[in-house]
Amino acid sequence: MPNPCTADALTAIHAFVKAQQNAGYALDTVRLRGTLLTEYLEHVLHEEKVPSLTAEELLQPERAASWLDAAGAGATRRRNTLTGPAAAAAHDSQRARVQTYNAFAGHLGLSLTLPYPASGHGDRLEPEQAHTLLRTLAVKRPTGANAATAIRTAAVAALVAATGRTVPQLHRLNVSDVDLERRPVPVVTVDDSEHLLDKHTVQTLRRWLDVRAGITQALEGSDPGFLWIPTKPGRERAGVQPPKPGLTRAAVRTLHSAHRNLVLQVVGVPLRPYALLPRS
Repeated sequence: MPNPCTADALTAIHAFVKAQQNAGYALDTVRLRGTLLTEYLEHVLHEEKVPSLTAEELLQPERAASWLDAAGAGATRRRNTLTGPAAAAAHDSQRARVQTYNAFAGHLGLSLTLPYPASGHGDRLEPEQAHTLLRTLAVKRPTGANAATAIRTAAVAALVAATGRTVPQLHRLNVSDVDLERRPVPVVTVDDSEHLLDKHTVQTLRRWLDVRAGITQALEGSDPGFLWIPTKPGRERAGVQPPKPGLTRAAVRTLHSAHRNLVLQVVGVPLRPYALLPRS
């Protein structure tokens, strides 16, 4: 049986991505890991002016350190960001690179690991950055993206920023918790606490509620009233048809995945919703 460590690095990356898919990892995770490993390989080949490397050669610690340093300085970036093309890499982006490296090394059976950067809130955006991201999410939809999912994601992000609440906390909201007609200022009630809503958040929520109404029109019977609902039918499982969108809440993991995917496509940084939380 061929040794995967001595295989061409690009071939080994493709095999790793396939193995991750077969293992049931989330599609967004698999796609991101494939992208980061390709970035890693391209960086090393360019820096060392060599046509190819084996997987084991690619994973040598000094090459990984060079890649992380370059990525940390923004040198591997292909798209602009909220803070410009030369901005340093986000904390979560670097952590994702280390996680990807370690997962790939483990897949190859190599006892090579990089230390994980400490988790924290280093990626929380400044108010102006958060405002720019929210405006961008509300108006920009990547080619091929689902329009309903995009506006739902923008509405969730707007509420995270407006309320300082996390996605799991906002996940429990019903339509009745949102009062956009309240005077003098619209509010949303989260866990019995009212939060005032700014004009932008109100506009984004109105767009989502209009989209949501279009989805729930197909329901037979009354609308359960969940604020966040799936935007398309789920997959059939074991011959059982999934419930129609609107009959169940959208899962927390679904809201997180949609946010990460949309932000990654729009601004090139896989920021999580907590980046929008106000700095304490």
